[in-house]
Amino acid sequence: MLAVISYPPIPIWELGPFRFSLHGVFAALGFLAGAMVATRLLRQRGYDTEKYQSILTWGLIGAMLGARYLTAPSAIAGGVPILEALNPVQGNFSIMGGFVGGILAGWIRTRMFGLSFLPFGDWSTFGLAVGTIVGRIGDLAIVEHLGSESDSLLAFGLKKGYQPAPQHTILQAACEASATPVGEVCASYHFSALYDMLGAVLLLGVLFLLVRFWRARHYGQLLGFWVAWYGAQRFLIDFTRLVPEDELGAGAADRTLGALTWGQWSALAGVLIGIALMAFFGRTKPVVGDRADEAYQQPEGAAAG
Repeated sequence: MLAVISYPPIPIWELGPFRFSLHGVFAALGFLAGAMVATRLLRQRGYDTEKYQSILTWGLIGAMLGARYLTAPSAIAGGVPILEALNPVQGNFSIMGGFVGGILAGWIRTRMFGLSFLPFGDWSTFGLAVGTIVGRIGDLAIVEHLGSESDSLLAFGLKKGYQPAPQHTILQAACEASATPVGEVCASYHFSALYDMLGAVLLLGVLFLLVRFWRARHYGQLLGFWVAWYGAQRFLIDFTRLVPEDELGAGAADRTLGALTWGQWSALAGVLIGIALMAFFGRTKPVVGDRADEAYQQPEGAAAG
């Protein structure tokens, strides 16, 4: 076997009645980091960042609800009772559901201010990319989102004594029961969380290039580009997360619907929506510029959107 990535996961720890995981810690840090980046970019363009903080607050609540409930159909299909699948605090969470819920809630709050969401959405894409990068650090720390077996250089090698995320108890048990000597890799698996993080790093760089060189960019097209890119990224990455049904728990988010996972169907929808948004906004919205920025900062009626 070629060299693979392998290190002891940082398990969930308990403090009294509370259970903590670096997954949640870095998800929160990712949101904060992304919010800071997007706020700075909007401030540079002259937008009202106080209103944007309110938009972010709504976005955070929407993200938590979306992250939880996008996984509900998969859980119900896997046999989880409906009321249990709809529990807002227990169950699987989806980063794509978080994005959907956060964007929708942010759009609602922006419209309540009588403003167009498009400029805020465009510059928030940088925050979304940064948040993904930082948030995935937690997944890497606890070793979550392992996929099918692989011997690639970016695969994760599981060893005896390792305690990966709870979703991988079957893989852990198989490793412990194997004849592999202690200290050697039992099996290696696609490290999907790492792939997603590297894809977000690339996406962040592309976004900066687009802002610098896409001179005829219309408002909303950057947001559409982000939706299409991340949808395509997740669609491809989730091929590495296809595992046998007997390795999935009842509420697994990676359960398949036909030839694709639930996540892939959501991602494919994102690709189509993102492309449609870029085409629509390219025909209906003005080109990004200082004068248009001033108009978009005024209450509804000064700029369409």
